[in-house]
Amino acid sequence: MAASATLSSKFQISIPKTIREEQHWQAGQEFVFIPKGSGVLLIPVPEREQLAGIAKGANREAYRDRQDRY
Repeated sequence: MAASATLSSKFQISIPKTIREEQHWQAGQEFVFIPKGSGVLLIPVPEREQLAGIAKGANREAYRDRQDRY
């Protein structure tokens, strides 16, 4: 069965414990809300260290910089 939560009168939602534990989410962690159809995606904002190396092996050909914009 899917976990559910209720929107409070202060427009707050508590994320169910099973979801927090499964995703390893911690208090104080930052999230972004991305509208998607009639719902939203809740995505944790990665720490700077987690972004290191994500573009490794990217194609550097035809790279655009700020100088070639209109």
